[in-house]
Amino acid sequence: MSESDYFRNMTHDRDDPNPFLAIYLDQSIPFNEEAKAAYLKDCSSRSRQFLLPLLRPLARLMIILLQIYKIIIPKAFTSSRMLHQVLHWGMKTFVSPSANYMILRHFYLGSEVLQFIRDNVPGVDITMNPLKPTNLEPVKDDLFLIHDLNLYNFVINLNMELREKGIEVTKQEQLHFAAITSTPLPIEPMPKRWTNFMDLTTAIECFTPVYQLFLSDNDFWRATNSLQLDETIGILASKIIGSNDRLALINNKHPMVPMTTLSAGFRLVLHGLATEQLHALLVELKRKQELAA
Repeated sequence: MSESDYFRNMTHDRDDPNPFLAIYLDQSIPFNEEAKAAYLKDCSSRSRQFLLPLLRPLARLMIILLQIYKIIIPKAFTSSRMLHQVLHWGMKTFVSPSANYMILRHFYLGSEVLQFIRDNVPGVDITMNPLKPTNLEPVKDDLFLIHDLNLYNFVINLNMELREKGIEVTKQEQLHFAAITSTPLPIEPMPKRWTNFMDLTTAIECFTPVYQLFLSDNDFWRATNSLQLDETIGILASKIIGSNDRLALINNKHPMVPMTTLSAGFRLVLHGLATEQLHALLVELKRKQELAA
């Protein structure tokens, strides 16, 4: 049974309505239906209900302690390779199939959104480094770190070209959707052992201090500040499509006001949902353009 069938087959009790069924059925937010079902089913898990409230304060305490540790020992041991080995092991061993599916989708969709923006700004020439993992093995190859670097490098390189060439990002009457996949992503089935119980939000909260431990202080701050670029990407996309009506929920704070690292886990979830929402909107527009052709 697919994740969508889980909600389609759910009985509606008028005296005890399921909050996740209400959100699943609501279509006001653009979102891939299968991904939405996977995420909401993950949200309704016992892990998120009972484990998250216990682990989130501990994870945030670890962030504070590690920050003090990095101040005292600024050249403490760091290793992106070891970080990603730990992340891969954690995802493979403890993270739920739905959560792993959403994480891999994020890298895949994020690459497509950046490519879409580049393809629809005439006159710019930016070398891309798309990340399109279909299983957990690419996590070992610095996947999370490269994702952050790709985002920064894209924004910097795009704006350097816009300034040097005097180009303005404007509405495109004929949008180029070659980068946007409108069919199911070729993501393989995720590990599904009895240990794979941890929901997406809890996993992100637990992984955040691990991320901080194995990265330099500069790398960790850069990674957390990248979340505020959601606004930048959303604005660029809205200029290109000529509308921002359905991008209101892309809201990860003002790009020019850095947030503390304590809320990084929660904001990472918002970051993932913002990417899903924007990509789903682009899929809608692609299908409408194909029908009108």
